[in-house]
Amino acid sequence: MSGINTFNAFKNFANTLPVQDFLMPVLFVGHGSPMNGIEDNEFSNRWTALAKEIPLPKAVLVISAHWFTNGTSITAMDFPKTIHDFGGFPDALFQVQYPAPGNPVLAKEMASMIHSAHVELNHDWGLDHASWSILRHMYPQANIPILQLSIDYTKGAAFHYELAKELFQFRSKGVLIIGSGNMVHNLRMVAWDKLDGPSFGYDWALHMNQKFKDLIVKKDHQSLIDYHQLGKEAMMSIPTPEHYLPLIYTLGLQDKNDPVSFFNDKLVGGSLTMTSVKFG
Repeated sequence: MSGINTFNAFKNFANTLPVQDFLMPVLFVGHGSPMNGIEDNEFSNRWTALAKEIPLPKAVLVISAHWFTNGTSITAMDFPKTIHDFGGFPDALFQVQYPAPGNPVLAKEMASMIHSAHVELNHDWGLDHASWSILRHMYPQANIPILQLSIDYTKGAAFHYELAKELFQFRSKGVLIIGSGNMVHNLRMVAWDKLDGPSFGYDWALHMNQKFKDLIVKKDHQSLIDYHQLGKEAMMSIPTPEHYLPLIYTLGLQDKNDPVSFFNDKLVGGSLTMTSVKFG
């Protein structure tokens, strides 16, 4: 199906997204290096397999660590551009295009359902690598509408948790919601000489990776929201919040009956975790 025909089909469908008798899962995905977008590796292979294990979504909403804004915005264009928001990588990575359609009607509906913040309909951004590096493995035909929601950097974790709850109803309308970041993300402490070897993690990173998983399994959302109180190791793992806050969105979207499972549970370069979570 051509991009235009795909877009028209979903544009017409967006007005009548029916309520289903099941909830779509929610994913927190550790996206890691942009190179995962073009490499055939253990992480990208798991993304490919995951798409075959869950229901086919009618649309995908990504909360991206790489769209950090003053205020909250949602992409609302017909065809979001592919953004290459990085430098110093091979030319092949900059040639990647992920021509999935958007869905302006669905974007407007989502914006109207968020009452805790004014949501701007954005026509300038697109799909950054926190989205397309994952989705081109999950849905290589690029025939599912993709939207991105920005993260308001002026707000704390509790705000984002409550905002996510306002999007819960879309889980029953066939929308796959993905928070894309990394639980442990300290680029300044990456052991670059150990990126290509066996899995390696600093003690503090290993500790916090396990701590985060334990709190997720216990559904202790408040401790994860109040991550500043988890000690020095937590602050080393989250020196800046943009890669952690997508996890908070997925916690806010969790249903009390959702089973929890982890995948790609591995440290890279000592101070980055690819650890990902499936709710539902």
